[in-house]
Amino acid sequence: MSEYIVIGYVVGAFLVAGVLSYLFTPHVKKFAHRVGAIDVPKDGRRMHKEPIPRLGGLAIFLAFLAAVLIFGRLNVQMLCVLLGAIIIVVLGIFDDIMALGAKFKFVVQIIAAAIPVCIGDLQIKLFTNLNPFSDDLYFHLGILAIPVTILWIVGITNAVNLIDGLDGLAVGVSSIAAITMLAVALLTGDMTIAVTMGALAGACIGFMPYNLNPAKIFMGDTGSTFLGYMLATMSIMGLFKFYAVISFAVPFLILGLPIFDTASAIIRRLAEGRSPMSPDRGHVHHKLIDMGFNQKQAVAILYAISATLGLTAVVLTSSGEVKAIFLLLAVIAATIVGACVIYGAEHGFRRDKHKDHPDETEQKEKDDEQN
Repeated sequence: MSEYIVIGYVVGAFLVAGVLSYLFTPHVKKFAHRVGAIDVPKDGRRMHKEPIPRLGGLAIFLAFLAAVLIFGRLNVQMLCVLLGAIIIVVLGIFDDIMALGAKFKFVVQIIAAAIPVCIGDLQIKLFTNLNPFSDDLYFHLGILAIPVTILWIVGITNAVNLIDGLDGLAVGVSSIAAITMLAVALLTGDMTIAVTMGALAGACIGFMPYNLNPAKIFMGDTGSTFLGYMLATMSIMGLFKFYAVISFAVPFLILGLPIFDTASAIIRRLAEGRSPMSPDRGHVHHKLIDMGFNQKQAVAILYAISATLGLTAVVLTSSGEVKAIFLLLAVIAATIVGACVIYGAEHGFRRDKHKDHPDETEQKEKDDEQN
């Protein structure tokens, strides 16, 4: 198939998904009101002040599915991925309506991830061996491929869900990740990934006018977990198959923001003696708000970070390995410095605020602890 036909399929999937997502969202909003899927602000972690319908992820999913069925290639592996996605979406719908327990959701997510892994043979089977003293070019996971792959899918599914804390943040970051994977797929000639990511990016962008600040509807767990699941599975299908140094780095760069935020949240909660699944107000977007940025500014900063990491990932797939390694090291160094600046500035901001308004700040911290 010529590259022009491939690009035509990708553009078609993008446009169909975008238009359908935009048209479906108002109807999904009415449905959310009818079934009571409303996000009521009841703690200090939420940024909105008025009740807002969620379940917007259903519009994203339906638009994506229609585009993939029209333009995509549905082999056994892809059908297994879509079956798992349906399970994730159904779980999200019930969660947005009645707030399911974390353990139950975790079990269902494992089942959804196991379908493409065990039936569709969608597995991370090897990594580049970074041991300079070994003669083996690759590190084979063997029987560990199944649990490692399931862990990756479930982890990214929840990582995207965790960053869904500001208007337009998760859907925008997911759009950037999908466009990055689309670019990598075009560079490597993978039509299945290209069309799928074109459909996912289009569905996200079609939903964004309703979700940008001030949001008219949230995508809820229905949308955030679906996007995380699709990005995780597609990264395995396309990005982990590079038999080079970049095989390990590219998916981590593309999904760098949600991975960093989730890892820091787990470490922070464990260090405080709390469950890693307990909610708090310590995510990166919360820290940016506490530093004095408004929602739009904070989201723009995180968009820029995601886009930079995505561009780096594209460069890694099109450069020599030596250049790729140096570029990767530079990005890691910049990420560490940026994290130190954000966390350091946030602590400094708190100290200054405590100095100016000690009583007010102490009460705010007590309220956050109670929530």
